Amino acid sequence: MDRRRISGGCFVFLLVLVIFESGRIGVSGNGVFKVQHKFFGRRMVEELRAHDARRHGRLLSAVDLPMGGVGLPTSTGLYFAQIGLGSPPKNYYVQVDTGSDILWVNCVTCQRCPKKSDIQGVELALFDPKGSSTAKYVSCDQNFCSSLYGGDIPGCTPNLPCQYSVSYGDGSTSSGFYVTDVVQYNQVTGNHQTELANGSVTFGCGAQQSADLGSSGEALDGILGFGQSNSSMLSQLASAGKVKKVFSHCLDTTNGGGIFAIGHVVEPKVKTTPLVPDQPHYNVNLKAIEVGGSFLTLPTDLFETGEKKGTIIDSGTTLAYLPETAYKLLMTSIFSYQPDLSFHTVQDFLCFRFYGNVDDGFPDVIFHFENSLLLTVHPHDYLFEDQDSVWCVGWQNSGVQSRDGRDIALLGGKQFTL
Repeated sequence: MDRRRISGGCFVFLLVLVIFESGRIGVSGNGVFKVQHKFFGRRMVEELRAHDARRHGRLLSAVDLPMGGVGLPTSTGLYFAQIGLGSPPKNYYVQVDTGSDILWVNCVTCQRCPKKSDIQGVELALFDPKGSSTAKYVSCDQNFCSSLYGGDIPGCTPNLPCQYSVSYGDGSTSSGFYVTDVVQYNQVTGNHQTELANGSVTFGCGAQQSADLGSSGEALDGILGFGQSNSSMLSQLASAGKVKKVFSHCLDTTNGGGIFAIGHVVEPKVKTTPLVPDQPHYNVNLKAIEVGGSFLTLPTDLFETGEKKGTIIDSGTTLAYLPETAYKLLMTSIFSYQPDLSFHTVQDFLCFRFYGNVDDGFPDVIFHFENSLLLTVHPHDYLFEDQDSVWCVGWQNSGVQSRDGRDIALLGGKQFTL
């Protein structure tokens, strides 16, 4: 078995999950989106927990999604990118989210849409179909709409708009209608160079928002879902032959951003693990956890995928959440390396004072996935410095965070980034 250990968090999604063996990426048939991180440069630990609590309330609770996909409100978004829509193209800031399917942006007819954002450098805009020469309204009798509803729509007559409506567990909603227009993105042309490319996609034109979606805190223009349904932008571009149906992301905590890329990875070499089929999220098969060279003794079925069970990779979650059994054993094993530490809590995070290099004082944690894929998480990845020489633990107990998600392993951005 290949025991090469890979650190970092560059993921490729197709029918397999892939982890790169180096930091340079070469891709073919590719679109690239540069992303930024909302919380980069801010160390307030309560923001991390509050962010994840909002997101998990929507990710794990029952939602009404008649038009397909799990769209997540912008206040829970972690990474965002800028894309061009329409002719002539205008730029919009959208949350990049592996946990949702459709692309939607706020439109000129929107009620209660935020007018400004608290995110530095982000100026919000409203999409106007009448201002684009290539925009076309989608009617309810078109194939795109009937496929989302699972058949013909009762009461549909020609020229009635194809509507979408999303209701979330926290009471926030987004509704509007679908339009088809040109999306503009960067395409890799070789030797790490890019050029502008475009394709026709059908996306939501947000007409009414409520609750958090109407607030200015961390507001964006919309959501770009990288989910698995046929309604996602990735699926539409792939169906049109513009790209291959595979995407990758490299998220960088050092520089506060990263990239999302569409297309086959040709450089560097990759190692793969299968995605679990027929799941609404990106589920993978986690087989074991190793700490400092020793495996945790865990129940054999702990990470099996099932009803409210399994292991999910999610770019929109900040921290890593493990089932209680795995969490307790992991914490005991890690801190056996420093038995004299004194612990205290900061906003419910377990923290301690430690002088020196954490990579020298604590063990690496290695996640073993199907197909012998190993992912190494270093101490500087799972610990974060809240203040000088005060370190807090990024691992979280799923059982404490959510009743519905207590048996789910949710691997988020802090532990699984570069």
